[in-house]
Amino acid sequence: MKGFRFFASAFLCTVTILFSSCSKEETMQSSDQAVNTELRSSTYYMPDETQPHEGTWLQWPHHYQYGTTYRNRLDPTWVAMTKQLVQCEIVHIIAYNTTEKNRIISLLNTASVPLTNVDFRIFKTNDVWVRDNGPIYVKNSSNQILIEDWGFNGWGNNAPYSLCNNIPKSIGTATGKQVVNLNAAMKVEGGAFEIDGHGTFMATKSSILNSNRNPGMTQGQAEAIFSQNLGVTNFIWLDGVPGLEITDMHIDGFARFGDENTIVTINAANLNYWEVPQSDITKLYAAKDANGQSYDFMYLPLTQNNVKTAYGKNLGYKGSYVNFYVANTKVLVPFYNDPNDLLAKNILQSLYPTKTVVGIDVRNLYENGGMIHCVTQQQPL
Repeated sequence: MKGFRFFASAFLCTVTILFSSCSKEETMQSSDQAVNTELRSSTYYMPDETQPHEGTWLQWPHHYQYGTTYRNRLDPTWVAMTKQLVQCEIVHIIAYNTTEKNRIISLLNTASVPLTNVDFRIFKTNDVWVRDNGPIYVKNSSNQILIEDWGFNGWGNNAPYSLCNNIPKSIGTATGKQVVNLNAAMKVEGGAFEIDGHGTFMATKSSILNSNRNPGMTQGQAEAIFSQNLGVTNFIWLDGVPGLEITDMHIDGFARFGDENTIVTINAANLNYWEVPQSDITKLYAAKDANGQSYDFMYLPLTQNNVKTAYGKNLGYKGSYVNFYVANTKVLVPFYNDPNDLLAKNILQSLYPTKTVVGIDVRNLYENGGMIHCVTQQQPL
């Protein structure tokens, strides 16, 4: 379980092929061309999400942890994501077992989703939040792709996690990728940090420098680990709010790097609604990149209305569009059957004019605290 359990107590339990069909944008270049040579002094660097993908990883919902109703309510979102993503990259689907794999194939066939670019892997999982427990793909100085396996402990021992913690190692073994074991170095989720691909890292202290993940770790120690393993040199630290929800305020719910020059976020009034401290709002809007330059800001709305699930339950709070996912030729943005859906889509389309922005209904997923970015993980070329 993951995401922005902004109203946490309600959610603690509900939670080689390079395919020819994926056309690459003319502007896409190799990650090497986009990375400052200064970053190469680190052991590894992480390409940002906008760099070309080999594929996207999804952990498909199942009934073994939270029941059949939970699974069935989430299935349509995974079908919709897969339908869009197979058009431009491989979709690596993690199924709990062969029975689940066959069930997923039936769902995709019913929705007329071609299986050509679908790669199934059978691994047991606790839940769906692959952004947080899944592999972090990095490159070494020889431009080889490796997997980093950061420690995952269920957002500070707040949810079952033992099966999900095995996923990076399992993927590495199955796909022949070297795995860098960082479990002893740090507990950190993929949704807890953002990188701009040019040396800057953005996160909340509450979700990383927290005694429920990394007791006693200092900011300097954390920065040294991130510098070595992600290739970052410049840090934007917000304080965040520990204990506000299960993730302790992951950054990817309210602030993202849209590209190397742009932070995508929400306006100050909506950040206040999101319970972001005023001091953090000030820090965010004053953020500078690794070269000391100010970022441009793009502001997405929140939903106009409180979100209702697809089955009619009023959740009592608004939804964020910031938790979008950038694929090769697609951008998947959360949709809530809300008047502001189209506004958010159009704003993101202006940021990504060469990609197609597609809305994905996340209403039932949002009941469990997450959106699109929370349940996707990119594998770069």
